[in-house]
Amino acid sequence: METQAPTPPPPQNESELLQIRRDKLDALKAKGIDPFGGKFENTHDAGALKANFTEGLDVKVGGRVLAKRTMGKASIFFDIGDFTGRIQCYANKKDLSEQDFEVLASLVDIGDWVGVEGQSFVTKMGEKSIHAKALTFLSKGLRPLPDKWHGITDREQIYRQRYLDLISNDASRNIFVTRSKMIAEIRRYLQERDFMEVETPMMQDVAGGAAARPFETYHNALDMPLYLRIAPELFLKRLLVGGFTRIFELNRNFRNEGISRRHNPEFTMLEAYWAFADFEKMADLVEGMICHLAETYCGGLKLEHKNAEGEVTKTINLARPWRRESYKNLLKGVDPQWWDYTPEQRKARAAELGVEIGANFEDYEVTQHVFERLVEAVQMDPLYVTHCPKELVPLAKQNATDDSVVDVYELVINGQEISPGYSELNDPIVQRARLEEQAGEEIQKIDEDFITALEYGMPPAGGIGIGIDRLIMMLTGAESIRDVVFFPQLKRKD
Repeated sequence: METQAPTPPPPQNESELLQIRRDKLDALKAKGIDPFGGKFENTHDAGALKANFTEGLDVKVGGRVLAKRTMGKASIFFDIGDFTGRIQCYANKKDLSEQDFEVLASLVDIGDWVGVEGQSFVTKMGEKSIHAKALTFLSKGLRPLPDKWHGITDREQIYRQRYLDLISNDASRNIFVTRSKMIAEIRRYLQERDFMEVETPMMQDVAGGAAARPFETYHNALDMPLYLRIAPELFLKRLLVGGFTRIFELNRNFRNEGISRRHNPEFTMLEAYWAFADFEKMADLVEGMICHLAETYCGGLKLEHKNAEGEVTKTINLARPWRRESYKNLLKGVDPQWWDYTPEQRKARAAELGVEIGANFEDYEVTQHVFERLVEAVQMDPLYVTHCPKELVPLAKQNATDDSVVDVYELVINGQEISPGYSELNDPIVQRARLEEQAGEEIQKIDEDFITALEYGMPPAGGIGIGIDRLIMMLTGAESIRDVVFFPQLKRKD
């Protein structure tokens, strides 16, 4: 920066600030300038120009005015920015038309959008800048931006007015830029390994593929109820039956359940299926992909999560190989006698361990709650939990030597499940029995067409799911799913 910003005038109330901007809007119109202009031929993005700077280039850069400093009557420094970053601009009265300089000096506010045409140069203070030769007014901001030093500090306002957060908070904006790049890289990673991207229905007449409460809707023309999908799994397996042997879908799922820092009613999921593979081969695929993302976008395999003051609160080490341990052995780590207890003894032991158990919990649900609280929640580094109870995963293949478990993994990082992976169940007779047991009295909820598809023959396959939002949380250090979703679901203010 060329100088300290001048001391700001006393704050005005909101109505006065809004009126001042309305007056400037009218003044622009009086000069024949469209306050909400049109096309501008950008040659560079603001931050990209600064990051890959070459002096002496003729440039045209559009951006939002983020700072403005008047130096006497003839010179103005101002910053413009976009999602790539910001760059300083310098305007001198002798270089701009009289109208352009007057507009910049008196009618351009912080938050307005302008197009700057000029030449790249470095100031005496060493600042990479644009020497403005022409100014195009692009859009008038009729409301003042949040305080430039503090931005938005109210968490609810951040989520309700994400656009303001993105303007004022570089860290937040960088998370979403990184998210976009990571999703593109996931696609590339899988396509390089001959996986084909596919799309399956988001509205389904049977909500299957997971145990969750769906959102319900109604199709008037078909005169039938439909559900927003809770998972794409059953349709992707139909494609395995159809002969597509390596497929994936990056999809939006919807579950009509609770909201927390780890749960949003709609979320992004990756599901992939690989014919002739098993859960262990899928674990290798996931391990390689996540490490690749960390090395590409996070600077390495050691991830540090920091608080608002920049202090490291936790460290996650993704160094390979990742630990793999069976569900049963992990519970023995909590209590060596766990699997020797009766169901009633397990309930009593859970209470002793401080784990709340519902009165009507089945035995496997008691065990799962103990696992979630005392194993999963405290696991920071990657852990593949293998061979889970079959009651938890009705769509996975039963283990050949222990019929109480299935051939699956659950990948836990940062105290939460990031990815499940299965050796997929392809026996239609066993699949029907599993689904009927899960459905109980609501037998009509079984997807009969899916069973029919399996009866035509589905190849042995490995399958994975990855919660993209949770993955981004883990890789970027975000502590709430709302920090990695542009517009999280919130309760209406009224």
